Amino acid sequence: MNQDQIKGKAKDIGGKIQEKVGEAVGSRQQQSEGLSNQAEGKVQEKVGDVKDIVKGNR
Repeated sequence: MNQDQIKGKAKDIGGKIQEKVGEAVGSRQQQSEGLSNQAEGKVQEKVGDVKDIVKGNR
């Protein structure tokens, strides 16, 4: 795993937590931000995947 994959996964997990907290407190803004962070995290993970492929690590 490279840094992009690790950071992306962390952002995705953090976004899931933020989304659930938003649901629990009734904050649509927190839910939306959580979903946005999840999407950003997934993109960053994919960037890391591509970097691994280019380097021949997979």
